[in-house]
Amino acid sequence: MQSPLPVRDGVNATRLRLPDEGPWDTAMDYMMHRWGHIDPQGIEDRFDAGEIVGEAGIPLDRATPLRNHTFIWYYRTLPPEVRIPVELTILHQDEHLLVVDKPHFLPTTPGGTYIQESALVRLRNQLNLPDLIPMHRLDRMTAGILLLSTNPETRGKYQVLFEKRQVQKEYECVAAAAPAPGHPAVEFPVVVRNRMTKSRSYLLAEVVDGEPNAETRIERLRTLDGPAPETPDDAAAAAHRAVYRLEPHSGKTHQLRVHMASLGLGIVNDAFYPELLDKAPDDYSKPLQLLARGIRFVDPIAGVPVEYRSGLELSEAR
Repeated sequence: MQSPLPVRDGVNATRLRLPDEGPWDTAMDYMMHRWGHIDPQGIEDRFDAGEIVGEAGIPLDRATPLRNHTFIWYYRTLPPEVRIPVELTILHQDEHLLVVDKPHFLPTTPGGTYIQESALVRLRNQLNLPDLIPMHRLDRMTAGILLLSTNPETRGKYQVLFEKRQVQKEYECVAAAAPAPGHPAVEFPVVVRNRMTKSRSYLLAEVVDGEPNAETRIERLRTLDGPAPETPDDAAAAAHRAVYRLEPHSGKTHQLRVHMASLGLGIVNDAFYPELLDKAPDDYSKPLQLLARGIRFVDPIAGVPVEYRSGLELSEAR
């Protein structure tokens, strides 16, 4: 549903669905029920200023009946944010697409405590492109190639490519050169297939029984500490690392991290897999060693194959 309010400071207006019934006579009564304990005066001031609107941008006031609107829109009051000390690099821009190198630690889209400090909001403000929308997402801790649509009129043509899996993605990671004790040896290249699920209420993705919905091809490119150990069960194997190419054929949350960990090859500096570590402040000297290296597809406008490659390097891959 199209918002009647424009993007402001790079951020979309928030949409709220009003209940069909309840003990609230007005829309303001309901908002007071939801958030009055936080800022009751601020809610009243917004209604008085006409800053809360319904369908077609009609301003609401304190007396607007609850039943008059199904959805309302308003701008959230954003708390100050500490700037994340990383920078985006623009690799390509035209009338349809923007391609950037997203650094580690910067989320793709606003959420939680990161609003202004997200790739999308930074780029909207930097380039004055309020209609900018990401075509896919990278985890906050993953760096590399990110595609965004700059043109609402052609956006659907690119979205179809992702929906039909006509976009080929390539990632790189640094992990142990041989599986951790207790895991069998791996013959590369290997294809990992399983069924994954991710609940919004739980940090981790999980592998469950059922028809596979996640698939990744994994290839070991080179070892970093000399030749890989011939005895994978040797505890010393953990000291050896290697660079891997990952080619996902699906796009489940945390898929690459889960699939590497399932082989006993947890990605370096992964605080989630194979073991969830206690939450700690970001350590910018230890980024997750996972990089979206490249992306390929046939451009639906030009009709020719295109490929975009990241200029970033994993710090542990040298």
